[in-house]
Amino acid sequence: MSNLRGALDSISLTDVAQLLHVNRKTGMLQVNCGKVSGVLYFSNGEVIHAETVSSQGEAAAFEILEWVAGRFEFLTTHVQVPATIRRTVPDLLMDSARIHDSRKRLSSIFPRLTAVPWPTLSAPQLLEGLKLFVEERRIVPYFDGYRDFQEVMAVSGQNDVAVLQAASILKAAGRLEILEPDAHLRVTTLKSGLFKKGDHLELPKVVEGWWIALGPYQGGIKNVRMVSPKGTTVERVEFVTGLADKLVAIPKEFMQAWGLTEGSHVKLRPAPHLPTAPSDHHFGAIP
Repeated sequence: MSNLRGALDSISLTDVAQLLHVNRKTGMLQVNCGKVSGVLYFSNGEVIHAETVSSQGEAAAFEILEWVAGRFEFLTTHVQVPATIRRTVPDLLMDSARIHDSRKRLSSIFPRLTAVPWPTLSAPQLLEGLKLFVEERRIVPYFDGYRDFQEVMAVSGQNDVAVLQAASILKAAGRLEILEPDAHLRVTTLKSGLFKKGDHLELPKVVEGWWIALGPYQGGIKNVRMVSPKGTTVERVEFVTGLADKLVAIPKEFMQAWGLTEGSHVKLRPAPHLPTAPSDHHFGAIP
């Protein structure tokens, strides 16, 4: 039975949660925010579980409580879910507000999650004298000069606030640079022949010069990470003269496999050496 519904532009989820808490309600608070949705499960006025498409428990609760647009509906019903949240509603809302403020502050320091963090010192000097929580210390090794912030979040299993907080501590200490090495290029066909194998990509020398001027790539670049409409792949690269600055030459069979045509737009940046053979051409998440 639905006995509470409304729009988030007229009442905040914080106010709704407090209302349900004070009245010791049991049921499901369903929330829709554009294309995303989530549920907060209440038992006797306390939030005991939360779910979104991407997360569960406290992480999902914090995600939902930040939504400021959309609609909500509370359904009074018996709740049978695992108790993944074991704190009072006031505590949950206080932490939610803290995370919101932290996210706002950190997004002003790191406005683009596609940027690549690169430590300028190696361990153990990198962390010497710095105060980091255990979770933040676990994140730091993923700052390798190749992964962007989004990839660090995915591979570390930590949310944006935790990852960016670790980065902000290193940056404030002067031990982290933020790079934006993505090259946006147009595709042209790589001409292969008897003495030229079509087993790699070719990029203009000017792009190599730009990349090797950046700290993590000064030892040379043998592979590139490419994002195309079909996904992400890492391939061997050679840098050549005579190729226009804004072009990447790709073998015809690669183009067919990736759904590319002459003039297609792709995004590339340096990638570390991978043990898998480049001829495999597998798409998917690159670790």
